[in-house]
Amino acid sequence: MLYVRDLALELQRQGHTPVVFSSTRGHVVEEMRAAGIEVSDRPGRLRHTPDVIHGHHYAPTLVALRRWPTVPAIHVCHDHASPNDKTPIHPNIRRHFGVSRACARRLVDDGVPEGDTALMLNFVDTARFSPRATLPERARRALVFSNYAHEDTHLPAIVDACRQAGLELDVTGAGVGRIATSPERLLGGYEIVFAKAKAAIEAMAVGTAVILCDSGGVGPMVTSAEFDALRPLNFGFEAFRDPLRPGPLLREIARYDPEDAARVRDLLRSRAGLSAAVESLVSTYHEAISEHRRLRSNARGPERSALREALFLRLYWRWMAVGPERRAELTRLPAVQLIKRAVRRLLRQTGSIGPDREHRYDSQR
Repeated sequence: MLYVRDLALELQRQGHTPVVFSSTRGHVVEEMRAAGIEVSDRPGRLRHTPDVIHGHHYAPTLVALRRWPTVPAIHVCHDHASPNDKTPIHPNIRRHFGVSRACARRLVDDGVPEGDTALMLNFVDTARFSPRATLPERARRALVFSNYAHEDTHLPAIVDACRQAGLELDVTGAGVGRIATSPERLLGGYEIVFAKAKAAIEAMAVGTAVILCDSGGVGPMVTSAEFDALRPLNFGFEAFRDPLRPGPLLREIARYDPEDAARVRDLLRSRAGLSAAVESLVSTYHEAISEHRRLRSNARGPERSALREALFLRLYWRWMAVGPERRAELTRLPAVQLIKRAVRRLLRQTGSIGPDREHRYDSQR
Protein backbone atom coordinates (compact mmCIF):
# COMPACT_ATOMS: atom_id res chain seq x y z
CA MET A 1 0.00 0.00 0.00
CA LEU A 2 2.95 2.33 0.62
CA TYR A 3 4.04 1.74 -2.98
CA VAL A 4 0.57 2.74 -4.17
CA ARG A 5 0.54 5.84 -1.97
CA ASP A 6 3.90 7.06 -3.22
CA LEU A 7 2.92 6.36 -6.82
CA ALA A 8 -0.48 8.04 -6.56
CA LEU A 9 0.84 11.16 -4.82
CA GLU A 10 3.63 11.58 -7.37
CA LEU A 11 1.28 11.04 -10.32
CA GLN A 12 -0.93 13.73 -8.88
CA ARG A 13 2.04 16.05 -8.38
CA GLN A 14 3.00 15.55 -12.03
CA GLY A 15 -0.46 16.62 -13.19
CA HIS A 16 -2.32 13.31 -13.54
CA THR A 17 -5.54 12.16 -11.84
CA PRO A 18 -4.91 8.82 -10.12
CA VAL A 19 -7.77 6.80 -8.63
CA VAL A 20 -7.08 3.86 -6.35
CA PHE A 21 -8.97 0.58 -6.14
CA SER A 22 -7.77 -1.04 -2.95
CA SER A 23 -8.52 -1.79 0.66
CA THR A 24 -9.88 1.32 2.34
CA ARG A 25 -8.37 0.72 5.78
CA GLY A 26 -5.47 2.46 7.47
CA HIS A 27 -3.63 5.75 7.73
CA VAL A 28 -2.11 5.40 4.25
CA VAL A 29 -5.58 5.51 2.68
CA GLU A 30 -6.46 8.54 4.78
CA GLU A 31 -3.28 10.25 3.62
CA MET A 32 -4.25 9.74 -0.03
CA ARG A 33 -7.80 10.93 0.58
CA ALA A 34 -6.51 14.00 2.39
CA ALA A 35 -4.56 14.80 -0.77
CA GLY A 36 -7.76 14.58 -2.81
CA ILE A 37 -7.12 11.13 -4.31
CA GLU A 38 -10.19 8.96 -4.73
CA VAL A 39 -9.87 5.54 -3.02
CA SER A 40 -12.51 2.79 -2.99
CA ASP A 41 -12.67 -0.97 -2.47
CA ARG A 42 -15.49 -1.14 -5.03
CA PRO A 43 -14.47 -0.10 -8.54
CA GLY A 44 -18.08 0.64 -9.49
CA ARG A 45 -18.07 3.51 -7.00
CA LEU A 46 -15.06 5.27 -8.53
CA ARG A 47 -16.15 8.37 -10.40
CA HIS A 48 -13.43 8.21 -13.06
CA THR A 49 -12.88 5.67 -15.83
CA PRO A 50 -9.14 5.13 -16.06
CA ASP A 51 -7.07 5.53 -19.20
CA VAL A 52 -4.86 2.67 -18.02
CA ILE A 53 -5.00 0.13 -15.18
CA HIS A 54 -1.84 -0.31 -13.12
CA GLY A 55 -2.35 -3.71 -11.47
CA HIS A 56 -0.34 -5.30 -8.70
CA HIS A 57 -1.98 -8.39 -7.23
CA TYR A 58 -3.88 -11.15 -9.01
CA ALA A 59 -7.44 -10.71 -7.79
CA PRO A 60 -7.83 -6.90 -7.74
CA THR A 61 -6.15 -6.64 -11.15
CA LEU A 62 -8.68 -9.01 -12.67
CA VAL A 63 -11.55 -7.30 -10.84
CA ALA A 64 -10.49 -3.99 -12.40
CA LEU A 65 -10.17 -5.56 -15.85
CA ARG A 66 -13.69 -6.98 -15.56
CA ARG A 67 -15.04 -3.60 -14.46
CA TRP A 68 -13.35 -1.75 -17.36
CA PRO A 69 -13.08 -4.35 -20.17
CA THR A 70 -11.92 -1.87 -22.84
CA VAL A 71 -9.10 -0.30 -20.79
CA PRO A 72 -5.47 -1.43 -21.24
CA ALA A 73 -3.37 -2.45 -18.27
CA ILE A 74 0.14 -3.06 -17.03
CA HIS A 75 0.95 -5.49 -14.24
CA VAL A 76 3.75 -5.38 -11.66
CA CYS A 77 4.70 -8.47 -9.64
CA HIS A 78 5.97 -7.65 -6.14
CA ASP A 79 6.50 -11.13 -4.70
CA HIS A 80 8.14 -14.20 -6.18
CA ALA A 81 6.14 -16.74 -4.15
CA SER A 82 2.94 -15.32 -2.66
CA PRO A 83 -0.28 -16.88 -4.01
CA ASN A 84 -1.78 -13.39 -4.01
CA ASP A 85 0.86 -12.36 -6.55
CA LYS A 86 0.03 -15.06 -9.07
CA THR A 87 0.33 -13.50 -12.52
CA PRO A 88 -2.99 -12.39 -14.01
CA ILE A 89 -3.13 -13.45 -17.66
CA HIS A 90 -5.44 -11.26 -19.71
CA PRO A 91 -5.32 -9.91 -23.29
CA ASN A 92 -5.68 -6.32 -22.08
CA ILE A 93 -2.47 -6.50 -20.01
CA ARG A 94 0.11 -4.98 -22.35
CA ARG A 95 3.18 -5.06 -20.09
CA HIS A 96 4.33 -7.33 -17.23
CA PHE A 97 7.07 -6.20 -14.83
CA GLY A 98 8.84 -7.61 -11.79
CA VAL A 99 10.42 -5.55 -9.01
CA SER A 100 13.26 -8.08 -8.81
CA ARG A 101 14.84 -10.75 -10.97
CA ALA A 102 12.99 -13.41 -8.96
CA CYS A 103 9.67 -11.68 -9.62
CA ALA A 104 10.46 -11.45 -13.33
CA ARG A 105 11.19 -15.19 -13.37
CA ARG A 106 7.84 -15.83 -11.73
CA LEU A 107 6.08 -14.01 -14.55
CA VAL A 108 7.64 -16.42 -17.04
CA ASP A 109 6.86 -19.43 -14.84
CA ASP A 110 3.23 -18.27 -14.69
CA GLY A 111 2.95 -18.18 -18.47
CA VAL A 112 4.12 -14.75 -19.69
CA PRO A 113 6.50 -14.98 -22.69
CA GLU A 114 10.00 -14.08 -21.55
CA GLY A 115 10.24 -11.31 -24.14
CA ASP A 116 7.16 -9.64 -22.66
CA THR A 117 8.64 -9.24 -19.16
CA ALA A 118 11.00 -6.63 -17.76
CA LEU A 119 12.31 -5.26 -14.48
CA MET A 120 10.68 -2.26 -12.83
CA LEU A 121 12.95 -1.66 -9.86
CA ASN A 122 11.62 -0.16 -6.66
CA PHE A 123 11.85 3.55 -5.97
CA VAL A 124 11.85 5.83 -2.94
CA ASP A 125 10.37 9.24 -2.28
CA THR A 126 13.58 11.20 -1.76
CA ALA A 127 11.65 14.25 -0.58
CA ARG A 128 9.95 12.26 2.17
CA PHE A 129 13.07 10.28 3.16
CA SER A 130 15.57 13.10 3.45
CA PRO A 131 19.24 12.56 4.44
CA ARG A 132 20.12 12.39 8.11
CA ALA A 133 23.14 14.02 9.72
CA THR A 134 26.56 12.46 9.10
CA LEU A 135 26.90 9.06 10.75
CA PRO A 136 29.22 8.88 13.77
CA GLU A 137 32.48 6.96 13.58
CA ARG A 138 31.13 4.29 15.92
CA ALA A 139 27.64 2.83 15.65
CA ARG A 140 25.63 2.90 18.86
CA ARG A 141 22.00 2.43 17.89
CA ALA A 142 20.41 -0.15 15.57
CA LEU A 143 16.89 -0.75 14.33
CA VAL A 144 15.07 -3.81 13.01
CA PHE A 145 12.75 -2.37 10.36
CA SER A 146 10.47 -5.20 9.30
CA ASN A 147 6.85 -6.29 9.57
CA TYR A 148 7.99 -9.90 9.84
CA ALA A 149 10.42 -9.62 12.74
CA HIS A 150 9.29 -11.34 15.94
CA GLU A 151 10.45 -14.03 18.36
CA ASP A 152 9.74 -16.85 15.91
CA THR A 153 11.61 -15.37 12.93
CA HIS A 154 14.87 -13.44 12.69
CA LEU A 155 14.58 -11.20 15.75
CA PRO A 156 16.36 -13.45 18.32
CA ALA A 157 19.50 -13.73 16.18
CA ILE A 158 19.66 -9.95 15.72
CA VAL A 159 19.09 -9.33 19.42
CA ASP A 160 21.95 -11.68 20.28
CA ALA A 161 24.31 -10.13 17.72
CA CYS A 162 23.57 -6.58 18.83
CA ARG A 163 24.08 -7.53 22.47
CA GLN A 164 27.50 -8.93 21.62
CA ALA A 165 28.35 -5.87 19.51
CA GLY A 166 27.27 -3.44 22.22
CA LEU A 167 24.50 -1.92 20.11
CA GLU A 168 21.27 -0.54 21.54
CA LEU A 169 18.48 -2.19 19.55
CA ASP A 170 14.92 -1.11 18.74
CA VAL A 171 12.33 -2.97 16.67
CA THR A 172 9.47 -1.59 14.61
CA GLY A 173 6.92 -3.49 12.54
CA ALA A 174 3.63 -5.34 12.64
CA GLY A 175 5.26 -8.47 14.05
CA VAL A 176 5.95 -6.74 17.36
CA GLY A 177 2.88 -4.50 17.32
CA ARG A 178 4.83 -1.29 16.71
CA ILE A 179 4.03 -0.02 13.23
CA ALA A 180 5.94 3.09 12.15
CA THR A 181 3.43 5.44 10.56
CA SER A 182 6.19 7.97 9.78
CA PRO A 183 9.36 5.94 9.12
CA GLU A 184 10.95 8.93 7.43
CA ARG A 185 11.19 10.58 10.86
CA LEU A 186 12.30 7.39 12.61
CA LEU A 187 15.14 6.03 10.50
CA GLY A 188 17.49 8.96 10.95
CA GLY A 189 17.86 8.16 14.65
CA TYR A 190 19.88 5.00 13.98
CA GLU A 191 23.30 4.15 12.58
CA ILE A 192 22.54 0.57 11.47
CA VAL A 193 19.23 -0.76 10.15
CA PHE A 194 18.37 -4.44 9.60
CA ALA A 195 15.89 -4.61 6.71
CA LYS A 196 15.21 -5.92 3.23
CA ALA A 197 13.60 -4.80 -0.01
CA LYS A 198 11.67 -1.51 0.06
CA ALA A 199 12.33 -1.00 3.77
CA ALA A 200 16.06 -1.31 3.10
CA ILE A 201 15.77 1.15 0.22
CA GLU A 202 14.10 3.72 2.47
CA ALA A 203 16.78 3.29 5.14
CA MET A 204 19.54 3.69 2.54
CA ALA A 205 17.93 6.86 1.22
CA VAL A 206 18.18 8.39 4.68
CA GLY A 207 21.85 7.45 4.95
CA THR A 208 21.93 4.70 7.54
CA ALA A 209 24.14 1.66 7.12
CA VAL A 210 21.86 -1.22 6.05
CA ILE A 211 22.34 -4.93 6.70
CA LEU A 212 20.06 -7.09 4.58
CA CYS A 213 18.28 -9.57 6.81
CA ASP A 214 14.99 -11.42 7.15
CA SER A 215 13.66 -14.77 8.29
CA GLY A 216 15.25 -16.31 5.20
CA GLY A 217 18.81 -15.52 6.25
CA VAL A 218 21.53 -12.87 6.45
CA GLY A 219 22.77 -10.81 3.54
CA PRO A 220 25.58 -8.28 3.35
CA MET A 221 25.79 -4.78 4.62
CA VAL A 222 25.00 -2.80 1.47
CA THR A 223 28.18 -1.15 0.22
CA SER A 224 28.80 1.12 -2.74
CA ALA A 225 30.86 -1.66 -4.35
CA GLU A 226 27.94 -4.13 -4.23
CA PHE A 227 25.09 -1.69 -4.81
CA ASP A 228 24.70 -2.39 -8.54
CA ALA A 229 24.66 -6.15 -8.00
CA LEU A 230 22.14 -6.02 -5.14
CA ARG A 231 19.61 -3.63 -6.64
CA PRO A 232 18.23 -6.04 -9.30
CA LEU A 233 17.67 -8.44 -6.40
CA ASN A 234 15.48 -5.74 -4.81
CA PHE A 235 17.85 -6.00 -1.84
CA GLY A 236 15.73 -9.05 -1.00
CA PHE A 237 15.89 -12.76 -0.32
CA GLU A 238 18.26 -13.62 -3.18
CA ALA A 239 20.91 -11.55 -1.39
CA PHE A 240 20.75 -13.69 1.76
CA ARG A 241 24.02 -15.59 1.70
CA ASP A 242 24.34 -16.87 5.25
CA PRO A 243 22.19 -18.70 7.79
CA LEU A 244 20.29 -16.72 10.38
CA ARG A 245 22.86 -16.77 13.17
CA PRO A 246 24.63 -14.14 15.28
CA GLY A 247 28.02 -14.92 13.67
CA PRO A 248 27.23 -13.63 10.16
CA LEU A 249 25.39 -10.65 11.64
CA LEU A 250 28.39 -9.73 13.77
CA ARG A 251 30.63 -9.93 10.70
CA GLU A 252 28.39 -7.49 8.83
CA ILE A 253 28.09 -5.15 11.82
CA ALA A 254 31.90 -4.97 11.86
CA ARG A 255 31.81 -3.65 8.27
CA TYR A 256 30.15 -0.41 9.46
CA ASP A 257 31.66 2.45 7.46
CA PRO A 258 30.07 5.93 7.75
CA GLU A 259 31.75 7.23 4.59
CA ASP A 260 30.60 4.31 2.46
CA ALA A 261 27.06 4.55 3.88
CA ALA A 262 27.02 8.11 2.54
CA ARG A 263 28.15 6.86 -0.87
CA VAL A 264 25.35 4.27 -0.86
CA ARG A 265 22.87 7.00 0.09
CA ASP A 266 23.95 9.14 -2.83
CA LEU A 267 23.80 6.22 -5.27
CA LEU A 268 20.31 5.27 -4.11
CA ARG A 269 19.00 8.81 -4.27
CA SER A 270 20.42 9.44 -7.73
CA ARG A 271 19.20 6.16 -9.27
CA ALA A 272 15.99 5.25 -7.47
CA GLY A 273 14.19 8.54 -6.97
CA LEU A 274 10.39 8.57 -7.14
CA SER A 275 10.02 11.48 -9.54
CA ALA A 276 12.17 10.01 -12.33
CA ALA A 277 10.63 6.55 -11.80
CA VAL A 278 7.11 7.90 -12.25
CA GLU A 279 8.07 9.90 -15.34
CA SER A 280 9.35 6.65 -16.87
CA LEU A 281 6.21 4.84 -15.74
CA VAL A 282 3.97 7.41 -17.41
CA SER A 283 5.82 6.75 -20.67
CA THR A 284 5.06 3.05 -20.17
CA TYR A 285 1.39 3.90 -19.65
CA HIS A 286 1.31 5.79 -22.95
CA GLU A 287 2.98 2.88 -24.76
CA ALA A 288 0.40 0.45 -23.36
CA ILE A 289 -2.48 2.74 -24.38
CA SER A 290 -1.13 3.17 -27.91
CA GLU A 291 -0.53 -0.55 -28.33
CA HIS A 292 -4.00 -1.35 -27.03
CA ARG A 293 -5.58 0.93 -29.61
CA ARG A 294 -3.76 -0.93 -32.36
CA LEU A 295 -4.24 -4.46 -31.05
CA ARG A 296 -7.46 -4.32 -29.06
CA SER A 297 -8.69 -7.85 -28.41
CA ASN A 298 -11.99 -9.10 -27.11
CA ALA A 299 -10.58 -12.55 -26.41
CA ARG A 300 -11.88 -14.20 -23.26
CA GLY A 301 -10.99 -17.26 -21.24
CA PRO A 302 -13.03 -20.45 -21.52
CA GLU A 303 -16.70 -19.76 -20.81
CA ARG A 304 -16.94 -22.78 -18.52
CA SER A 305 -14.50 -21.14 -16.08
CA ALA A 306 -15.64 -17.53 -16.42
CA LEU A 307 -18.42 -17.75 -13.86
CA ARG A 308 -16.25 -19.62 -11.38
CA GLU A 309 -13.50 -17.03 -11.75
CA ALA A 310 -15.98 -14.18 -11.30
CA LEU A 311 -17.30 -15.86 -8.14
CA PHE A 312 -13.78 -16.30 -6.82
CA LEU A 313 -12.85 -12.68 -7.44
CA ARG A 314 -15.93 -11.42 -5.65
CA LEU A 315 -15.45 -13.75 -2.66
CA TYR A 316 -11.74 -13.14 -2.42
CA TRP A 317 -11.97 -9.37 -2.54
CA ARG A 318 -14.73 -9.26 0.06
CA TRP A 319 -12.71 -11.58 2.29
CA MET A 320 -9.59 -9.42 2.07
CA ALA A 321 -11.62 -6.26 2.73
CA VAL A 322 -12.62 -7.65 6.14
CA GLY A 323 -9.17 -6.90 7.56
CA PRO A 324 -6.53 -9.29 8.98
CA GLU A 325 -7.65 -9.28 12.62
CA ARG A 326 -11.29 -9.95 11.79
CA ARG A 327 -10.27 -12.61 9.25
CA ALA A 328 -8.29 -14.39 11.95
CA GLU A 329 -11.37 -14.41 14.22
CA LEU A 330 -13.70 -15.64 11.47
CA THR A 331 -11.30 -18.38 10.36
CA ARG A 332 -11.75 -20.11 13.71
CA LEU A 333 -15.50 -20.53 13.14
CA PRO A 334 -16.49 -24.04 11.90
CA ALA A 335 -18.96 -22.63 9.36
CA VAL A 336 -16.26 -20.46 7.81
CA GLN A 337 -13.93 -23.45 7.59
CA LEU A 338 -16.59 -25.35 5.66
CA ILE A 339 -17.14 -22.44 3.30
CA LYS A 340 -13.41 -22.09 2.69
CA ARG A 341 -13.03 -25.78 1.87
CA ALA A 342 -15.91 -25.53 -0.60
CA VAL A 343 -14.34 -22.46 -2.22
CA ARG A 344 -10.95 -24.19 -2.48
CA ARG A 345 -12.56 -27.13 -4.28
CA LEU A 346 -14.17 -24.69 -6.68
CA LEU A 347 -10.96 -22.79 -7.27
CA ARG A 348 -8.89 -25.88 -7.96
CA GLN A 349 -11.00 -26.29 -11.05
CA THR A 350 -10.09 -22.80 -12.29
CA GLY A 351 -6.45 -22.62 -11.15
CA SER A 352 -7.24 -19.55 -9.05
CA ILE A 353 -5.66 -18.79 -5.71
CA GLY A 354 -7.61 -19.21 -2.52
CA PRO A 355 -8.80 -16.52 -0.13
CA ASP A 356 -7.37 -18.28 2.90
CA ARG A 357 -3.74 -17.76 1.97
CA GLU A 358 -2.07 -14.80 3.65
CA HIS A 359 0.68 -13.04 1.75
CA ARG A 360 4.18 -11.72 2.27
CA TYR A 361 5.47 -9.09 -0.08
CA ASP A 362 9.10 -9.38 -1.10
CA SER A 363 9.00 -5.61 -1.76
CA GLN A 364 7.49 -4.67 1.59
CA ARG A 365 8.73 -4.30 5.10
